[in-house]
Amino acid sequence: MVTGAGSGIGRVVARTLLDDGWSVALAGRRPEPLRDTADGHPEALAVPTDVADPAAVDALFAAVRERWGRVDLLFNNAGGFGPAGTPDEIDVDAWRATVDVNLTGSFLCARAAFAAMRAQEPQGGRIINNGSISAHAPRPGSIAYTTTKHAITGLTKSISLDGRAFGIACGQIDIGNAATDMTAGIAAGARQADGSVRPEPTFDARHVGEAVRHMANLPLGANVGSLTITATAMPFVGRG
Repeated sequence: MVTGAGSGIGRVVARTLLDDGWSVALAGRRPEPLRDTADGHPEALAVPTDVADPAAVDALFAAVRERWGRVDLLFNNAGGFGPAGTPDEIDVDAWRATVDVNLTGSFLCARAAFAAMRAQEPQGGRIINNGSISAHAPRPGSIAYTTTKHAITGLTKSISLDGRAFGIACGQIDIGNAATDMTAGIAAGARQADGSVRPEPTFDARHVGEAVRHMANLPLGANVGSLTITATAMPFVGRG
């Protein structure tokens, strides 16, 4: 299962897994982009889903179990940048909306996946969370997004620990400047810690798909707990 599968990283990962022989449920808010991701593939199941809605998440997992009988992999990817500004400029409702999707949505999907993986025979499965470079270091004016992504690291570690008894592995991929529609502005110019605006290098998002495929195809006795993939020269190490 891939959330946020209608565009960007989610679409790239979903198509990579389909090409690799996986059966993939595609979750996202908008039906048409999900159909575009599926592109008629017989092993793709498009399920319009708001990951911040517990009932919608339950319906998503019910549809997957009805189609395939089990859940072996969740790529927890749905999310957005949220409001931009200094902390005093952030609208509380916009903060809550960002937390609802980026963090609570990831928890709800992980919770449902964990329950399915614990109950199924053979038991177990894998959850991969999209953390982002912002799980390590913020960009200016990104308090809502950065806070949720730091929290994803705690979610990943807790699931990894609690899943041991049930054969459930959990890891995190932190992605920096993969070239997608969502990050198009970075190549044109991104605000730096010193207040300047400078273009940043990007890299082909297909390499993210390949990295997730590697994590997904490991036996459950092995786990990549944390993987960071960036454009080689992006301002991350020594950012600012």
